Amino acid sequence: MQKTTIHLLRMSETPIELEPQLSVQPSSPGRGLQPPPLFQLPLPTQDPSDTHQQTQLQLEPQLSESNPEHQQQAVWINPQRLLCLLLGLSLYSAILGLVYYMHYNHQNSNIQAGKGRPPEKHNTITPFSPTLLSLSPTVREGVSPQCLSPACQWASARLSISADPFTQPCDYFLFTCGSDILSPDNGGRQRGQGIPGHPQNRKEKAVWTERRGQSKEREDGGLRKEKIPERNTVLLQYLREILESNNRPGSTAVQKAKAFYHSCLDTKSIETAGAEPFLALIQKLGGWAVSGRWNRTDFNSTLRLLMRDYATFPFFNLYVGKDPNEIARGTTKRYIQIDQPDLLIPIEWNSKKLKPQAKTQTLRPFLAACERYLALLGAPPSSSMIHVGTFISMSSELAVAATPLHFRLSKGQLYQRMTIRELQKQAPAIDWLGCLQAAFHPLPLIEDDHVLLHNSPYIVQMSRVIGKWLNKREPSTSSPVHTYMFLSLLHTLMPALDSRFSETAKSLSTALGDAEEVADRWKHCVLETERGFDLVLTHLLSKRTAHREAEEISQNIFTSFKSKLHELKWTDQKSLQFVMKKVQSLIPRLWTTKEISSEAELDRLFSKVTVGSNSFFSNYVQSLSLWQKRRSQLLTEKAEAAHILSVTPFLLGDELLFPMGMFIPPLFHPTYPRAMNYGVMGFLIAKDILHLILPDVYSHSEMVHAVGECVWAHYLTVTEKAGRGGVFSLSAAQQQELWVQYSALQIALQAYHQSLKNHPNDTSISGLSHTRLFLTSFSQVHCDSDPYSKFMPLEPSFLITVICAKSELCPTSLQCLNKTQQHSLQTC
Repeated sequence: MQKTTIHLLRMSETPIELEPQLSVQPSSPGRGLQPPPLFQLPLPTQDPSDTHQQTQLQLEPQLSESNPEHQQQAVWINPQRLLCLLLGLSLYSAILGLVYYMHYNHQNSNIQAGKGRPPEKHNTITPFSPTLLSLSPTVREGVSPQCLSPACQWASARLSISADPFTQPCDYFLFTCGSDILSPDNGGRQRGQGIPGHPQNRKEKAVWTERRGQSKEREDGGLRKEKIPERNTVLLQYLREILESNNRPGSTAVQKAKAFYHSCLDTKSIETAGAEPFLALIQKLGGWAVSGRWNRTDFNSTLRLLMRDYATFPFFNLYVGKDPNEIARGTTKRYIQIDQPDLLIPIEWNSKKLKPQAKTQTLRPFLAACERYLALLGAPPSSSMIHVGTFISMSSELAVAATPLHFRLSKGQLYQRMTIRELQKQAPAIDWLGCLQAAFHPLPLIEDDHVLLHNSPYIVQMSRVIGKWLNKREPSTSSPVHTYMFLSLLHTLMPALDSRFSETAKSLSTALGDAEEVADRWKHCVLETERGFDLVLTHLLSKRTAHREAEEISQNIFTSFKSKLHELKWTDQKSLQFVMKKVQSLIPRLWTTKEISSEAELDRLFSKVTVGSNSFFSNYVQSLSLWQKRRSQLLTEKAEAAHILSVTPFLLGDELLFPMGMFIPPLFHPTYPRAMNYGVMGFLIAKDILHLILPDVYSHSEMVHAVGECVWAHYLTVTEKAGRGGVFSLSAAQQQELWVQYSALQIALQAYHQSLKNHPNDTSISGLSHTRLFLTSFSQVHCDSDPYSKFMPLEPSFLITVICAKSELCPTSLQCLNKTQQHSLQTC
């Protein structure tokens, strides 16, 4: 299979662009094209409108004016020259005819083998009316110039190896978004989630993995069903490309971020270092009783150091947020919020007795893991059991008052406001003012400042437990409280240690039934780089984002969404009025950061950071400090900081914000034909808006139920499942998700037709008409990873079959010749 090689070109201060060294051409019959690497398509340096002009110009013959002398000489041509000219023209015509014949035969053979797309007739588009259902042909598709940008060449190569929904309309769509969700008796259990943003909660930033059953490739007639990866994975891969790019040196802050990333990839140096970096840090903090060398450091002074420099919170969690009681009044003030920690000991919530409990079958592997950790840190076998025993005993006492979020919410234990002085009286074992001043240095905090508690019974219990263990008459070489703190520190720093520690943690997770796929090292390193250098990555991503084009498609989709609301038949007029008032006041815009104005500012912010090339542990410790300082700034910031890993819209006041991470290749590119951008990103944006603004529309509109059942009836008919035993009805949540995604496709198509009506000079790829390119691009969308994906009972691409069932919208009919019940299909 012929491959295409691409390389980076740096263009002064503009985003870099990749140009192919080899043109993208069809390979031998029976084989597809191998597209270039997926995420090496930075934004072009020219305006997309210029690209359209360039494309048109490249298709025109180059004519030059001749001066009069030349014209006069051309009149007198001797017979010999005339004969040569005629012979040359005849030979030229013969060559053209031969090329055309070979091209025609090659194309026909590809079509017959199902491996290519014929140049199709450009049919009439039938755009949506304001109701999105009443169709009338008003836009005529003409011959469009081909997009020749590097991004379009990549897209063309990708489409050439993907199954065409219009030549394989039946089997192509018969996939589901996950076999595990289609079972009516599917149970499953929910795992508790920690506080967002805390580095000790490793699962909170676990690498996004593709859902089971979705990564399999299906061969059909020599063509694979190429799908675009999930948005989270796409963004991580794009950030990886940024960090691994070999551009000009750039700012020192950018160099430091890249050096941090590469030190994370250097697993050989990490394995060589072993546990020594952590042991050296323990001695720097005064030692601990496990090693027999402990300076008997003060409990609160050690706790302050862990919170300030190592983002470690053994006994409680800290984060910054607003008071929901004040949000309704328009107050934007942020508060320090204190919650129960992510306890290391495995506990389960007993919903009958309403209290946590630890089971023997889970405590045994936890005990073994703790012993293994101490052995890796050089603890003598004779004393390790004593330290592990006291650690588990103290952990159990702390867990007594730990409760899940839903229980605390039902008991009204969230957002309890009190001053630091009042908190000190309730939990005297902790030096609250000193610890909070250390964690939020250099902000000035006083005892009269308010904080918000989320589990005051736990905070009181935690203070009692610490006081009890501090006052115990233990030997001079023992300190259970310090051992507890340093094992918590070990959990924080474990990602920077050698594989023996991570393997121990993996074995424990497996024993507890929580085993997850091990992420690729590069994904892990991208996430760790983002933790400390998020401002750097945000700045780099902003430079590569096509701001104008991203805002344009967002606004157009939002406008089409508002017209969709008028189609809904609401059962409650008050709900309709509330939603319409809310929607009409929203302003869509790109969510960018306003903190960094230049690379010089970045260099100043990271001037005190030193990054070594072969010492990931020290680099990681610095990233934790950077993360802690970054969080401290949230107390004084008025605007909501843009999160670089966000891939869905966000409501903030009267603004509908779209993160920059949404508008990256291959999901979006400014030089793509607009049909591609609207077919993929337009659909995703519409789906996100529907979820965000209409989360419970099912209870307010009968249309949701009707459309959901209609789409499901299409699926059962085409798959010949109707009438079979074992076919179950859809739940309300599944019906709503079918309506959401079907409506999102309608909204995106309406927005594209309106855009095409306003700007009819859209380009094309592979000779496809506008609507066919839109739908073909949409067919590449994978089952997405949003929280609602578990309710989608079929793959989104099947919606093409539904929308083309009985309308003149599609360029060709999607009839399954081997199906006998298609005559019963209705328009949804």
